[in-house]
Amino acid sequence: MAPSFDWWAKEGHRGTPVVVKMENPNWSMVELEGPSEEDFLIGDSPVRPRDKSRNKNAKQLTWVLLLKAHKAAGCLTSIASAMVSLGSLIKRRVRSGRTDTDVEVDVDGGRENENPTVKGRFYFCIKVFLWLSVLLLGFEMAAYFKGWHFGAPHLQLQYLLASPFGFKDIFDSLYSRWVLIRVEYLAPPLQFLANVCIVLFLIQSLDRLILCLGCFWIRFKKIKPIPKQDAIADLESGESGFFPMVLVQIPMCNEKEVYQQSIAAVCNLDWPKSKILIQVLDDSDDPTTQLLIKEEVNKWEQEGAHIVYRHRVIREGYKAGNLKSAMNCSYVKDYEFVAIFDADFQPTPDFLKRTVPHFKDNEKLGLVQARWSFVNKDENLLTRLQNINLAFHFEVEQQVNGVFINFFGFNGTAGVWRIKALEDAGGWLERTTVEDMDIAVRAHLHGWKFIFLNDVECQCELPESYEAYRKQQHRWHSGPMQLFRLCLPAIIRSNISIWKKFNMIFLFFLLRKLILPFYSFTLFCIILPMTMFIPEAELPAWVVCYIPATMSFLNILPAPKSFPFIVPYLLFENTMSVTKFNAMISGLFQLGSAYEWVVTKKSGRSSEGDLVSLAQKEPNHQRVASVPNLVEMKEELLQEKKAPKRKHNRIYTKELALAFLLLTASARSLLSAQGIHFYFLLFQGISFLLVGLDLIGYFHGTETLNKDGTASYCGAEEYFEGSTSIDININSYNYGAVGFGYGHDCMLQTSRLHVEPNKLKSGVI
Repeated sequence: MAPSFDWWAKEGHRGTPVVVKMENPNWSMVELEGPSEEDFLIGDSPVRPRDKSRNKNAKQLTWVLLLKAHKAAGCLTSIASAMVSLGSLIKRRVRSGRTDTDVEVDVDGGRENENPTVKGRFYFCIKVFLWLSVLLLGFEMAAYFKGWHFGAPHLQLQYLLASPFGFKDIFDSLYSRWVLIRVEYLAPPLQFLANVCIVLFLIQSLDRLILCLGCFWIRFKKIKPIPKQDAIADLESGESGFFPMVLVQIPMCNEKEVYQQSIAAVCNLDWPKSKILIQVLDDSDDPTTQLLIKEEVNKWEQEGAHIVYRHRVIREGYKAGNLKSAMNCSYVKDYEFVAIFDADFQPTPDFLKRTVPHFKDNEKLGLVQARWSFVNKDENLLTRLQNINLAFHFEVEQQVNGVFINFFGFNGTAGVWRIKALEDAGGWLERTTVEDMDIAVRAHLHGWKFIFLNDVECQCELPESYEAYRKQQHRWHSGPMQLFRLCLPAIIRSNISIWKKFNMIFLFFLLRKLILPFYSFTLFCIILPMTMFIPEAELPAWVVCYIPATMSFLNILPAPKSFPFIVPYLLFENTMSVTKFNAMISGLFQLGSAYEWVVTKKSGRSSEGDLVSLAQKEPNHQRVASVPNLVEMKEELLQEKKAPKRKHNRIYTKELALAFLLLTASARSLLSAQGIHFYFLLFQGISFLLVGLDLIGYFHGTETLNKDGTASYCGAEEYFEGSTSIDININSYNYGAVGFGYGHDCMLQTSRLHVEPNKLKSGVI
């Protein structure tokens, strides 16, 4: 019912009563009346005295203010409880004492994850900046309280020139000398470096803007690769149509969480059985995992799938070596195309029918790349931020480069290659950790063209912990720098056009792989804090705030549902610049951590449809007869997962050191009254602090179901009233920070923890 706007014309009603209930018994109930017609009279009126009306309005205003104060008190209470919870969580992190400087042996690879010497050098430089900033902050605060109030640039020099030659005390003499040193020696080189980073920042922003305009043009014109009509007609004609021989490869290494769903998805591809061969390339060094994967292959082979299992005895070259070994099989010469899927990818049944037809009558086409989609993009804040990045990468970068220049970096999976193009480019090489980008660059130099299909998606999962994401990003940013050093002479000598050489050298490698992490880390994590202590060198507000906000807005356009996360995205990208900068330097100068290959940890996320289909097929399988004693091995593996192993989140020292550096710089910016700089440094410092304490992503933990019905997760016990109502599947045992509501049917999406209605008593996982 629409509200009435003629209520003041009614003589019998003198206001709209509003009942407000307060928690305080002394304020239990009060009636607030709306304005009457006398309230609208101007000046003195014989109808009603103005003083009485003013007193009445004052009383109403008083109660409204009391109500707002009550709400504010409630908000403050909630914030206080949240801060107490955060403080206790930080206390547990610090008490665990596990940091990223601890030497850890990778279970999958049997080697150290990162060179401690290389990490120590970088961390030492950050610590030096931190301690210098703390000392300078104390020095500046002492000067501030002694009357040295400086704000604008060059104000310090003018003050010194206008002051007499005599100084009051030793402190004034020291501080004046420090100001002169800043003006003469420190500010000019710092300002020059800041200007260089600003220019790089503007160039990169212009490149990002051009890519977005290209994406808008593609959408406006509805441009997309379309296969020839006769190829589609051949597919619809049945077995006699265009069905070339396709080899499908699934490389994997100790990925027992995801092998079933990926093999099942590939075996369900809609393609003639006589025209497809599936290779499961298992590089696992765990005997139990090997037997489980081999049994899965035997199961599908008995059901009629054309599938083989391959295991290398000598595991060299990581994924590139695995693929290279598989391509050396004698039967590969009978196949024309090869489709590659990583262990966590689940292609749809029509994947080959939507990709392979593009190759017909297009002899120079070497690669058809499909887009990734993510089954766990809403799992936690970390996966949401990754989804923003990858949505921009696929919909903007890959699509624009594919449409306008027919070149982009192969994503390593969810793509179909022409085997002749692979052989012409020299095959898979183990010289870098980005073998997919390596083969794409070499194929492009030999004249092969690529197509990106934005409307063909292949499901996979995102890393749910910061540790896994950090290792993945280190590999993705160190590998391109290794490749750039190795491929630069070949690019210069190649027969491609000057424009394509410029695009590959400057845009593809330098701007997007080197300059981006360099200026992100240098400008926002080093130069900006230093300008707070050396105010003679300054960064304009538009560099600190407006352009980064605009670029974040453009980045988030391909994922419009993520607009509420635009500020966390901006802060997190600057936070990740530490890892990316470190990886870029390692790859460029061939430092120890450049050649690390750590398999990204999977949690085995599946869509509900996959779970249902697997559950329906499960009773038809006879796995016991495939491998002797395999049932006992499965039971042992299940007992290992049920064992109450304690896993602690790490503390990342580099991120923590930078957090304190930025927070110290934000405190210094208060003395100069720099508002935008203060807020940016404050929130960026808090972002580094949260990441440094590993408070983003899921919490590592192992579930333990106790006899009294309590479930323990990494030391925190969650109480359930009925232990019989708890159904836990141990296939995935890493949980995110999810708050449960009371009296509801709670389901942790894909983490397989189900609680029946009204059985949950309390607790937060």
